[in-house]
Amino acid sequence: MTRILLAEDDNDMRSFLKRALRKAGYDVIAFDNGQKAYEHLHHETFELLLTDIVMPEMDGIELARNATQLDPELKIMFITGFAAVALHPSSKAPREAKILSKPFHLKDLVDQVERLLVA
Repeated sequence: MTRILLAEDDNDMRSFLKRALRKAGYDVIAFDNGQKAYEHLHHETFELLLTDIVMPEMDGIELARNATQLDPELKIMFITGFAAVALHPSSKAPREAKILSKPFHLKDLVDQVERLLVA
């Protein structure tokens, strides 16, 4: 089963995403901030990091940079209302990262995750 690490500080959004991805057949471990998610990466492996950008303690871009240092094969997808921030070269976001802008439909999320995982 494909494992996804989810980092999203909004409780409702995190619950929604976790439920939707599990329903689509993924094993999802979720955290409410980037620091907790990063710490978990030291103990388990995942195929995808799905992260919000704006979060307390460690933002999603820093999380993605740190996570890809631990596991260069980890795929990254940002879910954000601030796509321009992630796309800006000064953000130093991983180049291969994909971005899904909020708001989005559940089907779009699942489709994008599937495309990224088979790429």
